[in-house]
Amino acid sequence: MKTLKITIFFFFGILPSFSQHKISGKIVDQQHQVLPYANIVLYETGSKKSPIGAVSNDKGIYKLENISSGKYRIEISMLGFETENIKEFDLNSNKTFNRTLKEESQTLNEVVVKSKRPIIKQTAEKLIVDLEKSEMVNTSLQDVMRKVPGVLVTNNGISVAGNSGVRILINGKTTEYMDVETLLRDFPADNISKIELVEQPGAEYEASGTGAIINIILKKNVQLGTHGSTNLWVGEDEGFEYGAGFSIASYKNKLNWQTNVNYSQPTWRDDLFLDRTVENETYNQETIEPNNPTSFNFGGSIDYYINDKHSFGLGAQISSRNSDRITSSKTIITDATTTNTLFSENSFDTNRKNFNINPYYQYKTETDKLVIDFNYIDYANDNANILSETPGSTISFDDRKYIQNGKYSIKTYKADYTKTFSDNLKVSAGTRYANVTTDNDLQSFNNTNGTFEFDEDTSSQFLIDENIFALYSKINATAGKWSFSGGLRYENSNTDGTSIFMDNGTEIITVKKRPIKKVFPSASVSRKLTEVLGASLSYSYRIQRPSYSSLNSFETYLDHYSAGEGNPNLTPAYTNNYQFNLTYEGQPFFTIGYSKTDDIIFKLIKQDNKTAQIRRQDVNVENSDNWNFRLFAPLNFTKGLEGYTGFIVTNKEYQSSTYGVDLNKWNLIWFIQANYQLPWDVNFELSANYGTGALEGPIEVDWLAGLDFSFGKKFLDDKLKVNLGFNKMLNRGFIGTIDYGNGLAAVNSNGSRQNIQLKMVYSFGSKFGKKKESRNSNNDEENRIGDDN
Repeated sequence: MKTLKITIFFFFGILPSFSQHKISGKIVDQQHQVLPYANIVLYETGSKKSPIGAVSNDKGIYKLENISSGKYRIEISMLGFETENIKEFDLNSNKTFNRTLKEESQTLNEVVVKSKRPIIKQTAEKLIVDLEKSEMVNTSLQDVMRKVPGVLVTNNGISVAGNSGVRILINGKTTEYMDVETLLRDFPADNISKIELVEQPGAEYEASGTGAIINIILKKNVQLGTHGSTNLWVGEDEGFEYGAGFSIASYKNKLNWQTNVNYSQPTWRDDLFLDRTVENETYNQETIEPNNPTSFNFGGSIDYYINDKHSFGLGAQISSRNSDRITSSKTIITDATTTNTLFSENSFDTNRKNFNINPYYQYKTETDKLVIDFNYIDYANDNANILSETPGSTISFDDRKYIQNGKYSIKTYKADYTKTFSDNLKVSAGTRYANVTTDNDLQSFNNTNGTFEFDEDTSSQFLIDENIFALYSKINATAGKWSFSGGLRYENSNTDGTSIFMDNGTEIITVKKRPIKKVFPSASVSRKLTEVLGASLSYSYRIQRPSYSSLNSFETYLDHYSAGEGNPNLTPAYTNNYQFNLTYEGQPFFTIGYSKTDDIIFKLIKQDNKTAQIRRQDVNVENSDNWNFRLFAPLNFTKGLEGYTGFIVTNKEYQSSTYGVDLNKWNLIWFIQANYQLPWDVNFELSANYGTGALEGPIEVDWLAGLDFSFGKKFLDDKLKVNLGFNKMLNRGFIGTIDYGNGLAAVNSNGSRQNIQLKMVYSFGSKFGKKKESRNSNNDEENRIGDDN
């Protein structure tokens, strides 16, 4: 009878020690706006059981059900808001806890100390630079990139460990920008959450490339309501330059949208001086190329959150860059008895347009994440140039005209799935299919009696149709002090290149097919050696496919004696990468890297003694080895000083019996990046580097140096950032020698210096709130467009 009574009590849920209860409530901010996706964690006092968690829905409501009687406490948190703690309470019936969260930026009577530097963490796979918890006065991506240890930002672009083959992604893709100069100058630092420097890409990344990947992750949070910023900059380089931009974002209920627009007109100058010998003659070539392109970018995205698991959205971007410039050249030719001079101009009219649209769907729970993504890119690059003789020449020259129009269409379909089994085990898998079609048409004209006439024998058309299918799987596991990551990526690509040209009135069509089926492994293992010291070892196997433009057999002339030429016979290069890292308190400390590349794509420069012309062409060099050693140290020996300094030692070697290439050179680079708090809350930043010399393709470069510094300050309750930058103050270009195989040349490739820019950014609204996921919609094919105009 007693047993029956207990059973009845248990069945109807009235036995006190086994009672089940519900905890619920609503989370809002100080403006009484609901806060979706706040984290609610329930801890049982004195219990070793795992805490129970919940997330508020789109109405700010949360529920914790089937909770046994006992003593509990609750923690409510959300990025950008103060954590709310509900003190210990007895749960013996259903309870309701409604809470109002305060924004961190509105904390009263409290001094919040934030670093002027980003938080940096080195893992086996990548270096993570977290900007969310830093109060930087920087205004552009270029300013931020200088804070990444080991990354050098110079007048010649970005390099990592002496390798300039760096790919830049934004949330895993590069559709917004097609040239590094625009990206570095115009992209606002306020929009950046993290920067990932990936030197050993895992299976989830495309296998393409031989250099590092820099993945810029945008901020994932916007305030319930509206916020944004506007920016303006002016400067002096090769003349007056300026730019402006505006961005705005909003989240209300289930809808999240963002939009931005930027316009800029920078100025700079590229100089090239070349002294070479052709048999018994000396050629002194001088080329001055001023640049003042206009760039325009407009884009936006909209995301709709169906519920806390399902969301979909659409992003779109339109950008253009127009450049009208005139390059002036002078060539002095001397022998034992005579001197002749050729003056020429090359006028360019270049127009680039890019359109991108990117719809997606995402399913996400605490253990599962699925992203289905489509990306479409339509890119056009139209270029016309006229190479003409100018008065004063003692050498005759026939004027030429070229019209080269390029069209690119890229469609990418992608699906990624991640399953999290525990904090110690995660498995990922995905697939990707890309279709690329290109159409490049070159029309050549000769000047006959003052009129340009079409020359069909030197005109041609080049078409590419490429399909790439990929599958990958990856595992991340942790056991005690050990961590492991490993993956396999399979890629099957088929590339058809079609050349169409005329030969004595007959149309010739040639087709080159290039099928590739490869498996690309990647792996990394790390171990915590002591409380502060860690070590990791990583490996990756990668492919470098030729850029689409380099496969064109077209000839492009800088002047009468200098030209570039495509190579339809280029094949992909394959690289084995190895890297060892030592970290101190999670910070990069010491690195050894080694890579070996077969058939590396190399910019070969050759001289034809019969025509006296020099030509640059991409070719496959059989062997290339690259060693790098890096040592980093923080700068914090005095109050108010933060930064990094270090040394990078590299060795590059290129060998080819086919092209007679045998180059080997060591070099040492010292760099420093620091900021110091001056009186009146003025932030001073300094970036400098010095190198003993390097190999830049076939050019053996002498010593290099660079110096940039800036002063920054915040006004109007930190809403206005003002930055005065002095760039390229000590930049020394490429000064060295080229071995043509049949002669040497002294080269000086330099640019304008002493650039001064005043930048202002005004922010309005709040920076935090609703969480928005970033998606890794990678588009490697767009990087291979490889246009240099």
